Amino acid sequence: MIDQDTRTAYQRDGAVPLRQVVSMDWIERLREGVEENLRQPGPYAKHYTPEGNPGRFFGDYCNWQRIDAYRDFFFESPIKQLAAQLMDSPKVNLYHEHILVKEPGTKERTPWHHDQPYYPIDGEHIISFWIPLDPVTQETAIEFISGSHAWGRWFTPARFVDSKTHAAEDPRFEPPPDFEAQRAQHRVLQWPLEVGDCIAFHGLTVHGAPANASPNRRRAFSARFTGADARFVLRSGFMSPPPPPSGGPTPGAAMDSAAFPVLIAA
Repeated sequence: MIDQDTRTAYQRDGAVPLRQVVSMDWIERLREGVEENLRQPGPYAKHYTPEGNPGRFFGDYCNWQRIDAYRDFFFESPIKQLAAQLMDSPKVNLYHEHILVKEPGTKERTPWHHDQPYYPIDGEHIISFWIPLDPVTQETAIEFISGSHAWGRWFTPARFVDSKTHAAEDPRFEPPPDFEAQRAQHRVLQWPLEVGDCIAFHGLTVHGAPANASPNRRRAFSARFTGADARFVLRSGFMSPPPPPSGGPTPGAAMDSAAFPVLIAA
């Protein structure tokens, strides 16, 4: 169970650390899944480190249907109950997983962005759990701008490879500010994490991550969920992950579908 102070912090800040909520059994399973994913990348895999640069920044998503460890984590672990509590939603749907691997010496940072403008989803009930599979120091930890989920602003999705914005035409979108230059204007949240910890954050919370100058790997598994008020939409222009080619809901409908199965029924 998540205590009221943690729920209040999530509602206020849009991001909150959860300590020792993922068992080592699940950590080991997810590590196995990530290594399988690295050996056999999916169709959406991305290599963000330019050829010749040190380290490796790798990302991939939407592989839960082919990687058993990912699927089992969504359906069998307690993470979905944590999602229900923090979203205050009687229903939870699986959205997708996203892995992000920064090998030692990787110079590329993750640009400031928020997730929901990338997605074909409207509504308040969307949450991610950023689960480190290796210890994360303060210097390499993901950063969040406190309260940004409540600004009522939607920033045009940015490309991870060069931080340039994608072609997107949603009338709500605006060019993202230079958050790095504006750091002093915001309350930036950052937490070192042990294996077993994770960070829960809202789909509109602005976040980014530094390079990995450490001698250690930084493997992270993001588990993403939607709740009762989420609705499937088709945006004009870029969407990531793209709408499923089959098995998805109709535009304007709840997420319930083969592509986004219900994990906790209302």
